[in-house]
Amino acid sequence: MARLLAIDYGAKRTGIAVTDPLQLIASALETVPSHELIKYLKAYVARELVEAFIVGLPKRLDGTDTDNTPRVRKFVTHLQNALPEIPVYWHDERFTSVMALQAMIASGSSKKDRRVKGNIDKVSATIILQSYMESKKDR
Repeated sequence: MARLLAIDYGAKRTGIAVTDPLQLIASALETVPSHELIKYLKAYVARELVEAFIVGLPKRLDGTDTDNTPRVRKFVTHLQNALPEIPVYWHDERFTSVMALQAMIASGSSKKDRRVKGNIDKVSATIILQSYMESKKDR
């Protein structure tokens, strides 16, 4: 089987998470500067089989777009043009940053590690991916 790859896209940096080839476990992979993301993803799919990209869709509590939503939609358009053979699925990313911080605290991460925004981005991508995988099981 191929991997699923989740993307928590941000203006400056992007958290990436990936499954194992059997799609059983979601793991944090990397934090990449957003302006280098397409290049990074092209290199990644050249060496690993990826079934789909799961992109976190930023929404407010009331379901309206956030300031980052147009940026994420524009990135997805670029991604679909760059790698048209790999489907892209949206997944709600509300609360993932808060959940990532709580998960880091629960796992014993130091305050220093929690201050590194890239660490939160990777964990957020992992939460997006895990949530997507769980939603697929329910279908």
